Amino acid sequence: MRTIELTCDPAFDRAVRTVWRRLADGGVDSLADNPHPGHRPHLTLAVCGPLAPDRLAAVGELLSGALPLEVRLSGLLSFGARSRRRVLAWGVVPGPALIDLHREVWRLLAVAPDPSPLYLPGRWMPHLGLTRRVEPDGLALAHRLLGRHPDLTGVFDAARSFDTDSQLVDRLGG
Repeated sequence: MRTIELTCDPAFDRAVRTVWRRLADGGVDSLADNPHPGHRPHLTLAVCGPLAPDRLAAVGELLSGALPLEVRLSGLLSFGARSRRRVLAWGVVPGPALIDLHREVWRLLAVAPDPSPLYLPGRWMPHLGLTRRVEPDGLALAHRLLGRHPDLTGVFDAARSFDTDSQLVDRLGG
């Protein structure tokens, strides 16, 4: 599978990593200690099968023209995972610029194989992940640790693609 992602500028990245660390230090299996060298806070716009190089380049060009993009994080979301486990995420407010960008990415990916329905326009819930898959007790602990979680404004300043087969990250655009 191949992802299309936006990554955070340094200040935004630090803010999200601070929340990851708070959760990890409190005993929640957060994303703070993910060992993959390319792991960092990101917003996934699309997940699909392998992409032709020209299609990936076109997406990169589109994203280069749209960045930097300011967004607001607001509220905690919980997504189902395997069995009883859940994933906790920080919701990204889907403003008009982000919605339009997402739609344009998928317009360019219209012929992409195996599109994940969870990331298609109309189904997509923009978010930044906070935890790995946790049991209900871990989810409850995360909510206690974070309390009334504040909104945060930040900037996405770059784009990348992750190839799940090779485990390699490719920078998109300029």
